[in-house]
Amino acid sequence: MTSIKHDSRQAERAIPNGGVSFWYSSTEIPAYRAPLPGNLEADICIVGAGFTGLWTAYYLKREQPDLRIVILEKEFAGFGASGRNGGWLSSELAGSRSAYASTHGHQGVVDLLRAMRGAVDEVIEVARAENIDADIVKDGLLHVARNSAQLGRLQESLEYEKLWGAGADDFVLLSRAELDARIVVEGSRGATYSPHCARVQPAKLVRGLAAAVERLGVSIYEQTTVREIKPQTVHSDRGIVRAPIVLRCLEGFTPSIEGERRTWLPMNSSMIITDPLPESVMSQIGWASGELLGDAAHAYMYAQRTADNRIALGGRGIPYRYGSRTDDNGETQGWTIRALTDLLHGMFPAASDVPIAQAWSGVLGVPRDWCATIELDQETGLGTAGGYVGSGLTTTNLAGRTLADLVLRRDTELTRLPWVGRRVRPWEPEPLRWLGVQAMYTLYREADRREYERDLPGTSKIARFANMITGR
Repeated sequence: MTSIKHDSRQAERAIPNGGVSFWYSSTEIPAYRAPLPGNLEADICIVGAGFTGLWTAYYLKREQPDLRIVILEKEFAGFGASGRNGGWLSSELAGSRSAYASTHGHQGVVDLLRAMRGAVDEVIEVARAENIDADIVKDGLLHVARNSAQLGRLQESLEYEKLWGAGADDFVLLSRAELDARIVVEGSRGATYSPHCARVQPAKLVRGLAAAVERLGVSIYEQTTVREIKPQTVHSDRGIVRAPIVLRCLEGFTPSIEGERRTWLPMNSSMIITDPLPESVMSQIGWASGELLGDAAHAYMYAQRTADNRIALGGRGIPYRYGSRTDDNGETQGWTIRALTDLLHGMFPAASDVPIAQAWSGVLGVPRDWCATIELDQETGLGTAGGYVGSGLTTTNLAGRTLADLVLRRDTELTRLPWVGRRVRPWEPEPLRWLGVQAMYTLYREADRREYERDLPGTSKIARFANMITGR
């Protein structure tokens, strides 16, 4: 037994871990742009060169080309979640719809969900117009059920989506046979399908968008660490930028700014990816098209088949590091690699002998009520967008367009959406928030375990309790 454990540890160490993400390893880590050259004045200063900041700059420059826009980035554009995510260009919206409806009513949420579906196609159109080759294929999204409780939740979700304006073709229930015709998942009971999702190679998309933004005349300064953001002033280690409008677009890295440690919690998510699957394995799994794949577990997974026939699969590892610390260059934990590998092999036994090519992790921003937020104070000029809770690849585009309208003082359908101007209370101080997050995921994992082992007919009471105390 000791020898087996030793061999397992050796195998884990042999798997490339970190290095930002496989999405960069399979292309290249970009060369750094120059840092801020010193004190500077601009019309708009954006802190963070991820998707939110880049999309905001893109739409602002398209609408008003004479704007002097500066983006400051500690690492390189797309270093964070923008270049590490699961590649789901999905219309899924984070958070409680009732929370959004509490301020803007039922129709406000219907409008927001419709805008999210439209944003999927908007990203695809911009990529086409800007000649960004990001392996984009719009073949929809499957959520699979692997026990009775999960199947019940998927069935309930169809009626729930209809309540919020979904049409008959927006979400469809598939039998196991219908799922097998697309993807063969071991132990599946059925699935739901939505056409509003596309597969993306996220690093290619964010790098292409950064290049498009530069072509429009936006200055991106990398290797520049921002410490403090004040009205009309951004303090960095390379100098001070003064601008009437300052937008904080840091998502999970928001706690790095002075005074923002409790604003959004940096939640960790980890991924693994296989070597290319041989034809003998693909013939057993199917997955001939580009559907994205998730499940109905509480500690859920997300996956894609890449353009070169790999399976990339992600889920929560250590969900939160004490004191809102963030990861070390994307490195994840050994036990997380084991857990994700076991899940991959459990869903696709045919892939059990295919080596894992790389593992990595990233952080995503989680507000206290789990709902995304966009805000611009016209008096101070301070604005922000984020809190996407892992559903940011599409949401950032909609947020960027909305922030651009707010900056330009336009009253549009986007600026009237219910996530604009939301006020969210901060997270609890330590050690309360660390204890709370650990307890939450312990409960969800225990609920998943019971639902699998006992094949419960409905959602575990443990999960219902966790949902109640977390507000999810």
